[in-house]
Amino acid sequence: MANQEMFQAFGDFNPSRYEQEAEQRWGDTAAYRESARRTKSYTKADWQQISREGVEINDAFLALMAAGVPADSPQAQAVAESHRAHISRWFYDCSPEIHRGLGQMYVADPRFTQNIDRAGPGLAAYMSAAIAAKAGG
Repeated sequence: MANQEMFQAFGDFNPSRYEQEAEQRWGDTAAYRESARRTKSYTKADWQQISREGVEINDAFLALMAAGVPADSPQAQAVAESHRAHISRWFYDCSPEIHRGLGQMYVADPRFTQNIDRAGPGLAAYMSAAIAAKAGG
């Protein structure tokens, strides 16, 4: 599938801007290789489904935030588990340890924070805290 079709599914976010950096950082990992293997065959419909599921997960987190539900609550941890399962389904086996690292990166790297927070201010921090709680700290 052409990168253009993938970009259409994700709006103005352009993952190819970070492709070289991602390959340098994680290219030698099994997760990176598995993600590359899987995604190269995805169709436009696959990317649209991935995007829809991602929006649903974000919306679930945002609803919990709006209701004042703490990030370490069972409800938020259940959404964090949905997030981990989404990654495992579409990209690579996302172990709890890998997921914890992703959650930390969501707040440690301002580029991730900015992108995630486009769905709602504070979402990256809330997701990170829910993921950490799910992973046991």
